[in-house]
Amino acid sequence: MQFTVAIDGPAAAGKGTVSKAVATHFGFAYLDTGLLYRAVGARVLDGADAIEAAQSLNAKEIDGSQLRTAEVAEAASKAAAMPEVRAALVEFQRGFAKRQGGAVLDGRDIGTVICPDASVKLFVTASAEVRAKRRFLELSEKESSVDFEQVLADVKARDERDASRDAAPLVAADDAVVIDTSELTIKEAVSAAVSAIEAKLVS
Repeated sequence: MQFTVAIDGPAAAGKGTVSKAVATHFGFAYLDTGLLYRAVGARVLDGADAIEAAQSLNAKEIDGSQLRTAEVAEAASKAAAMPEVRAALVEFQRGFAKRQGGAVLDGRDIGTVICPDASVKLFVTASAEVRAKRRFLELSEKESSVDFEQVLADVKARDERDASRDAAPLVAADDAVVIDTSELTIKEAVSAAVSAIEAKLVS
């Protein structure tokens, strides 16, 4: 069975958590496409050219443990705004989406650019303030000097950059189911996603 679930949304909205839970629930393969860009960002921080890094990226480099830092995220966001970088990573993502047994991909342009014909499209979002609070709590566990107002400013700046870039701006697909997690528990958000997918599976 080929069944593709495209899940998009801004940073810290909960799409990663929802995506993993959905993949586990249905037994689908899962790809956090943001890690592709973070891997490129990490290589840029090490002095590599962003385009060359994207073109030569391999699956072994997509290890989330060392890629989830604020510095790497910032570099990844800037690299993702480059059309050449996005083009280099498109085929990798599309190949993953077509695998048998079902696939869940989460990112920022899955439903609009990577898999416009996905079986199900979800757009997981939340207010900038809620997302900044989540990111602040996450970063505070690693660094005590984190400032909430700076985190909020970074979230808003990233939103603006993602939404205004010429290459695949962050927008909900016209046929996407929007899930606002601002006031939802993780269980409620996952339940909403599962329900949307089940509706397509039985239709």
